[in-house]
Amino acid sequence: MKMVTAIIKPFKLDDVREALSDIGVNGVTVTEVKGFGRQKGHTELYRGAEYVVDFLPKVKLEIAIKADQLDRVIDTIRETANSGKIGDGKIFVTNLEETIRIRTGESGPEAV
Repeated sequence: MKMVTAIIKPFKLDDVREALSDIGVNGVTVTEVKGFGRQKGHTELYRGAEYVVDFLPKVKLEIAIKADQLDRVIDTIRETANSGKIGDGKIFVTNLEETIRIRTGESGPEAV
């Protein structure tokens, strides 16, 4: 099993969720986060005063999947979240040692 963590732009969330659903991904955990990478934030103007926004709003997706779904999930996220501009995000893949469904007690790939 694998845990796919993707950091994407917030306006891409609905498109990515739909695309993942279309390929059979049943569950996604979504968290609103802030961060920066190469973008390094930006400057905004509010009531005539200029201020720096260091951390930009992003959305973090966490998806537990079976290992055989990995390539398809990565390709789907990459293609759907890509705007071609800096700050599109990152995808991280880690091994998932165990998954347990609380309601039934199922464990392993059946619990995903």
